[in-house]
Amino acid sequence: MSRRSNMKLLIRGGSIAAGYGVTKGYADILKERLAAKGSEVINRSRYRETSFDGIETFEEDIASIVPDILLLHFGVDDAFGYVYRSEFQENIVQVIRRARALFNPLIFLATAHTFDNPHDMAAVDIFYRSLRIVAVDLNCKSISLDRYWAGYLANNCLISADLVLSDCRYPNEKGHEVFAQAIMKALYRALPALA
Repeated sequence: MSRRSNMKLLIRGGSIAAGYGVTKGYADILKERLAAKGSEVINRSRYRETSFDGIETFEEDIASIVPDILLLHFGVDDAFGYVYRSEFQENIVQVIRRARALFNPLIFLATAHTFDNPHDMAAVDIFYRSLRIVAVDLNCKSISLDRYWAGYLANNCLISADLVLSDCRYPNEKGHEVFAQAIMKALYRALPALA
C-alpha cells in the first residue's frame, strides 16, 4: 500500500489517547513531529471512552474525517469499565470493517503500558491479547506499547510507577513521551515516506 508523505492520521481512543491528566500527551507530540513532515494528526479521543463509544461515534469521529491512517487506542478504559473482552474485540473488529468499507485506511492497533500491580496487569493483558489477535486476523499493524514500555523500564532501571500518574491507569508526561517514541517507530516502519 503506497501512501504519500502528507497524510492524515486520526487517533481514536479513550483516556490515555486523550492525554488525560497531562498537559502534553503523546497525540500532541505526534502532532508536532508529523506537522514538520507535512502530515496532520487529529485526535478524537476522550476521557473514559470505551470501544462502545468508538462504535457509537464512528460517523462523527472517524468516517467524517476520512483519515489515511487510523490509530485505535482503546483497552484500558474497557478493562476497568467492565466491558467484556469478547465485546471489546467485536467492537474493534466492527470499527475496522466499517473504516475499510468506507475509505480503507492503514490501521494501527495500540496496546498501552504495563502495570506494577499484577492484578491490574492481568486485567489489561486480556485486552492487549485481543488487540494482537485482531491485528493478525484482520491484517492491521500492531503497536505493542506494553512491550516497548517494559523494555524502556528495564533499560532505564525504572518501574511503571515512575511513568504514570497517581492513578496508575494514566501515563505521566514522561510516559507519554515513551508512547510517542514507540508509535513514531511503528509509523516509520510501516510508512518509510514519513521518516
